[in-house]
Amino acid sequence: MKKFEEKTIDSKTIFEGKIIDVFHEDVKLPNGKTSKREIVKHPGAVAVIPITKENKLVMVEQFRKPLERSLVEIPAGKLEKGEDPEKSAIRELEEETGYRTPQLSHVTSFYTSPGFSDELIHIYLARELEKVDEPASLDEDEFVELMECTLEEANRLVEEQRIFDAKTAYAITYLNAQGME
Repeated sequence: MKKFEEKTIDSKTIFEGKIIDVFHEDVKLPNGKTSKREIVKHPGAVAVIPITKENKLVMVEQFRKPLERSLVEIPAGKLEKGEDPEKSAIRELEEETGYRTPQLSHVTSFYTSPGFSDELIHIYLARELEKVDEPASLDEDEFVELMECTLEEANRLVEEQRIFDAKTAYAITYLNAQGME
C-alpha cells in the first residue's frame, strides 16, 4: 500500500445525474481501520481567460443556483465525455462570449475540491480575440451577460465578492502575476 493510500472495500452508486455521479465508498485506511467516503465524479471542465486587443478581460455574469446569487466569472463549461479540453475551451469561448481566438494556450489544470470530488478544470489563455458574426448559441438553460473590464476593475470585483469562485480568482491572480495592465 502506498503512503496514505485508502483502499476501496465497497462502492455504491448513490446518484447518477446529468453532470455528476455520487458514490458512497467504504475504505481501508493506512492504519488498517475503515472509514466512509462520499465521492462526486465529474467529467471535468474548462475555463478561458479571454483578453481583448484593448487588453480587457472578457467575463460573464450569471446566476448560480447553489449560491442563490449571481457571480462574475471567466467563461467556462464542462467537458463532454471524451472531449479534448482545448476543443472544449474554444467551444465555450464562442458560446459564452461570441469570440474566437487563433491564440489559445494552456495555463494550468487543477482539482477544484479534491476532498470530495475528482473535477479537474483546465484553464486556457485566449488572446487576439475575434468577434464571431453568428456565434454558437448558449445551452438552452444558460443565461449570461457579457462584460469586459480592466484588470484593475476585476480586482475591485474580487474585493466586492462579485468574483467569488476559484477558477476566476485564479485567473485574476495569474494576470496580476503576469503584470497585465
